[in-house]
Amino acid sequence: MGRIMCLAFPLVVFAVLSLCHGVAEAVPTSPKPTLKWHYYNHTCHYVEEYVRHEVKLFYKEDKSIAPKLARLVYSDCFVTGCDASILLDEGPNPEKKAPQNLRLGGFVLIDKIKAVVEAKCKGIVSCADILQFATRDALHLAGAPSYPVFGGRKDGTKSDAASVDLPSPSISWQESLAYFKSRGLNALDMTTLLGTHSMGRTQCSYIVDRLYNYNGTGKPDPGLNGAFLDTLRRSCPPRKKGQPNPLVYLNPESGSTYKFTETYYKRILSHEAVLGIDQQLLYGEDTEQITEEFAAGFEDFRKAFAASMNNLGDVKVLTGNQGEIRQHCRYTNKGKLN
Repeated sequence: MGRIMCLAFPLVVFAVLSLCHGVAEAVPTSPKPTLKWHYYNHTCHYVEEYVRHEVKLFYKEDKSIAPKLARLVYSDCFVTGCDASILLDEGPNPEKKAPQNLRLGGFVLIDKIKAVVEAKCKGIVSCADILQFATRDALHLAGAPSYPVFGGRKDGTKSDAASVDLPSPSISWQESLAYFKSRGLNALDMTTLLGTHSMGRTQCSYIVDRLYNYNGTGKPDPGLNGAFLDTLRRSCPPRKKGQPNPLVYLNPESGSTYKFTETYYKRILSHEAVLGIDQQLLYGEDTEQITEEFAAGFEDFRKAFAASMNNLGDVKVLTGNQGEIRQHCRYTNKGKLN
């Protein structure tokens, strides 16, 4: 029976296989050969402990750091790759100044961690790896699994807002999947990684189209639960240029606790997703099946999430002689000297 169950759900094969073999926490599949587990064992042995300590201190004061770091990784890896270019302040118009990135957070924590690590192991650990370590630890504190993060990334030396092509949260599931595939990720990765929307907030400007003028129809998104539509409209009234742009929780069930849970997927099934792209998961055959599976079993979601975060962390990494190890995450080494 165990073998039959393992074969029954190929779209969540990683999660189900892990369960069938009794794995308590997921260990990701083979990483890119250039990244290694325990990469800093001989050069900065306790780096992950340094990172974890600083994240815990910050998390006690601000639990929103978990979704902030998750979004920071997304904004970094999906543009020029996981090279910490999102952290740079150099240049006339760095990535963080792109319209899609204007509400990013977490920079202060990464600066703090980098200062601590540099004091212990000068010039050894990249900002790109620190960002991956810190995000893993913050998400774990919020309820996600703790998973191995492979190291060896180098930091990029360029950051340009013009390169930021992050899509609108109102796109269709087909457009979203095409975007994920362009980064080497699949439907399981997409459905899983969007699960970070189980916590955090978004601006009303990203959802008003669903509330009042879906696809230019002058009507709300028919896929929205009526009662929930009324709730969202109270939080996000029609907005004119220059008026406030309120924030709403992506998952009211998580709210200000910023907990990482499977309720995100349950809300999709109930047509109560806040972002359009989240509700769209219900309309793709593969993504619908995965959504139903994750809504029914949090452990499946947790294990798949560990694997997909590692897949995301592999996107277009710089290694070896590529890039550099920045002394300060906001500046390239050359720029800092100037």
